[in-house]
Amino acid sequence: MVRNAIRYAAALAAAAVLLSSCAHRYANPIAKQTDQPDKVLFDKAIDDLSHNRFEISRMDLTTLINTYPDSEYLAKSKLALADGWYQEGDAHAMANAEAEYKDFILFYPAMEEAAEAQTKVCDIHYGQMEKADRDPMEARRAEEECRTVLVQYPNSKAAPEVEQKLRNIQEVLATREYNVGKFYQNKGDFFAAANRHQTLVGNFPLFSLADDALWLASQDYQRLGDRYEKKEVQNLTKLVHEYPLSAHTDDAKARLEELKAPVPEADPVAYDRMKYELEHRGKIGVADKFLGAFSAHPNLALAAKAGAPQMQSMRPSIPASVPARATGVLGTSGDITASVATDASALDTKPDARAAPGTAAATDANSAQGSVTATTPNAVQNDALRKTAQKAGAKSQPKPKPVKVSKPKTPKKNTKQPPAPAPASGSTAPLTPAANPAAPPKQ
Repeated sequence: MVRNAIRYAAALAAAAVLLSSCAHRYANPIAKQTDQPDKVLFDKAIDDLSHNRFEISRMDLTTLINTYPDSEYLAKSKLALADGWYQEGDAHAMANAEAEYKDFILFYPAMEEAAEAQTKVCDIHYGQMEKADRDPMEARRAEEECRTVLVQYPNSKAAPEVEQKLRNIQEVLATREYNVGKFYQNKGDFFAAANRHQTLVGNFPLFSLADDALWLASQDYQRLGDRYEKKEVQNLTKLVHEYPLSAHTDDAKARLEELKAPVPEADPVAYDRMKYELEHRGKIGVADKFLGAFSAHPNLALAAKAGAPQMQSMRPSIPASVPARATGVLGTSGDITASVATDASALDTKPDARAAPGTAAATDANSAQGSVTATTPNAVQNDALRKTAQKAGAKSQPKPKPVKVSKPKTPKKNTKQPPAPAPASGSTAPLTPAANPAAPPKQ
């Protein structure tokens, strides 16, 4: 009996805490205690929500929103509708919760609860984030949504917590890039490995293995030969300057002295930050490593605990094996723009776009072609452009070689007449030398 009483008291205490949290979230109503239908529906929906009767709560809230569009409880009803989906917890409910939170932010961006709604969207993707060797889609979505909280609501109460979540997310993304670089290095593709590690440090400087990534990048460039000695020196210099407490600092200094390159001094700010990280960094034990193989969620014990997270998305860089002139053959920067052409005779005056690449004529032709395709000319201009395009197409096609057709040879007529036969003996008929022997004699 005593044990049952203790359990009953604990259940009552948990229900009281849940009710108090729900009441606090929807406290300070605009209207006082009245018997208005919208308030009755709202109170009933909140009571059902606190008792996990999600379907009934959603029906009441939907009825309130559709029946009383001018109600003073409309904003809180939309927020409660999203909270109901969020508390339900499965994948389908989380997708609906995100849609409802986004809808609330769209209609009520100035309310204090908008920051809470955006934080919940961040939490939805943060809770579904997987390990570094899995699909990074949820991690990237979580990074985007958490960054939105810090950009749009920097004074929010949840900003410090969201900032730490963003550091955790970037730890997972950086670990993925680090593992890809190690894969390329083991495979022997040192260009790809060095590019991955160097880009990783540039985008995620707070990564727990950033110093190790710089050291691996310098080793990759060392294996590529003296041609990439400058790249190696850059990575070693950055390692010594920005990660002075790294385990590779002494080796990096020795390698710089061997290459007769200047050894930089340690950055005091970086020294203090790295010292703080080493003192407050968690540890991954043997049991954590064993159990982590069966878990879909990452272990974030090594994530940074201080420092400003990266506020820009990761941008890949070009490997050192790609020539510098090949990155801008056509003079483009990677961005595609469209503009309305003002010159309708661009196809007649500009050179052919299919000229040799890398020349000024090809660049002008490409720009002219992009301008002409973005226009909407009238009927006369359409006719002129079509004729010009036909001429250009006819010029660009190679002319076929003429095929000689041999005529059948006709037999020549024999103009020579055969000699006239001699007259028979005893005949008295006169001979006519020009007459055709086949012709009948004249009467």
